[in-house]
Amino acid sequence: MSLSKKQIKLLRAKCHDLKAVIMLGQKGLTEEVLNELDIALTHHELVKIKLSVDDRELRKQLIAEICEKSQSEEVQSIGKTLSVYRVNPDKAIIELPKK
Repeated sequence: MSLSKKQIKLLRAKCHDLKAVIMLGQKGLTEEVLNELDIALTHHELVKIKLSVDDRELRKQLIAEICEKSQSEEVQSIGKTLSVYRVNPDKAIIELPKK
């Protein structure tokens, strides 16, 4: 699922008002964190995550791993804050414009 520029623009606008739901600590991306992220994505579709990694390259790798394991799309990454999106297969909450 790849998002168009129009869709990303809409999702970024919605990200501004969100608070971080998931906070990654020193243990990194554990099964528990992935389970919580899965629940949050199913319920909200658009989730903000706080990362505790200082190194920029490691942060990029972690973002790629988060997106891959949660089957979500990166919407925005600013500093240590990441926003990801995954459509709810049962009932879409966020109405995205057509590509």
